[in-house]
Amino acid sequence: MGQSEEVVGHDNRLELRLAARLAELRTERAWSLEDLAQRTGISRSTLSRVERAEISPTTALLGKLCATYQLTMSRLLAEVEPALSPLVRADRQTVWRDDDAGITRRSVSPPSAGLRGEVIEVTLRPGADIAYDGSPAPGLEHHVWILDGALEITVDGTAHEARTGDCLRFRLWDSSRWHCPGPGPARYALTIILP
Repeated sequence: MGQSEEVVGHDNRLELRLAARLAELRTERAWSLEDLAQRTGISRSTLSRVERAEISPTTALLGKLCATYQLTMSRLLAEVEPALSPLVRADRQTVWRDDDAGITRRSVSPPSAGLRGEVIEVTLRPGADIAYDGSPAPGLEHHVWILDGALEITVDGTAHEARTGDCLRFRLWDSSRWHCPGPGPARYALTIILP
C-alpha cells in the first residue's frame, strides 16, 4: 500500500476523522476486523492500520470499503467534513489524491449526508487504469461529462469511449473500469445520484 496518497483540504485532520469513521462503520455493523477482511478481501492488518490512521487508504481500497458499506466515496468524505454549508468555496473543497493510481478527485458539492446527488471533478493521468469491483449502491446513477481529454469507461462489461464535450449517462449495477488512454490527462465532471 503506497504512502503517496494524501487528502488535501481545509482541515489537515481529515485523515484522522476518516479513519475514525471507517472504524465506526465497522462497529455499527458489529463486524470484527476479520469479518470485514472476509467481506472486502483486504487483509485484517491493513484494515487495522487504516482505522488507526497509520496509513492512508488507496483509492482501490477505499472503493472496496465503500462498496461493502454501500456508500459512495464522496459521501464517505462528506461524512467526515467538519461543517455542513450550502456553499463551499473552491479553495475549501476536499481533494483526494492517489499518486500511485494516477487519480485526483475533488468533491465539488458541499458536504451533506441528507442529499442524494453530488458532483465530483476527477483527473486521471495518461495511462491511469482504475477498476472497481462493484457499485457502492446498486443502481447508482452516473453522469460523466468529459471536460478535457479522452476516457474509456467500461460499465458492467460494456466499453464506452468518450472525448472532450461528450457525456455518458448510466446506472451502475456491478463493476466499472476507468482508463485514460492519453496522450494527455482526462478531466471530467462526475455527477452521481443515489437510487
